[in-house]
Formats: sequence, structure tokens, C-alpha cells
Amino acid sequence: MSDEMPQEANTRLLRKQAGKWLRQCREAQGLSQRELAEKVGIEYYSFISQIEAGTGRLPIERYEAYAEAVKVPAREFTLKMLSYNEPTIYRLLQIDDIATDDRGDVSAAELERRLVRLEQVLLRRNG
Repeated sequence: MSDEMPQEANTRLLRKQAGKWLRQCREAQGLSQRELAEKVGIEYYSFISQIEAGTGRLPIERYEAYAEAVKVPAREFTLKMLSYNEPTIYRLLQIDDIATDDRGDVSAAELERRLVRLEQVLLRRNG
């Protein structure tokens, strides 16, 4: 029997972890779920509850508004959410590990290599 966790169980665990992190961010700003829903443009505050419980997933188009509301830089917020919601893509991109040139810019060759790996994973996933 494999030591790996079944994909469905791993997804549920990651969603719960994301929800816990999102709740901590909200509470650190002293926001209620209702207040956050208003700031993010979500009609029903109960959806914030579902996200924080790990039973819902924050839509990508709400990342910037959510990040702004909880005072987390948008890039940091997006990468954190990517690590929870798309761990394979996050691992392949390894944003913090990408090789840089002397000026600190990402090397084109390294970026191209990472994108090819990502395309391969997406092709396998999508058949």
C-alpha cells in the first residue's frame, strides 16, 4: 500500500489549512465574516464561513480584494493560495527558487524550463 495520501483526502486537508490561514488573516485585522464579505464583494457572508471551514474555495478573481482587505501583499496572498489550491503548479513554479542573473532578474532559460514542466503536468492532467 502506498504511503501517499489519496488526492481527494489531500485536497480536503489543503482546503482546511487554507481556510485556517484565511481565518487567521481576517481575525488579525479585526474583521467579522460579514465585514470581510462586504470588502471582498461577496454577497453572502456565509460563503466566507464555508471558505474558512475548508468546504468552499475562494474564487481567483477575488484574490486581490481579499488580500487588500486582510492587509497581505497581493503577490504573497496569491502564492499562498496557489500552494493550497494548486500545489503541483506551485511546486513546479517554485517562485522563490527560480534562478536569477547578476541583476536579480529571473533568467529566461530557467523560466522557460519551468514553463515546459508546467505544460507537461497540465497536459497529463487534462488528458
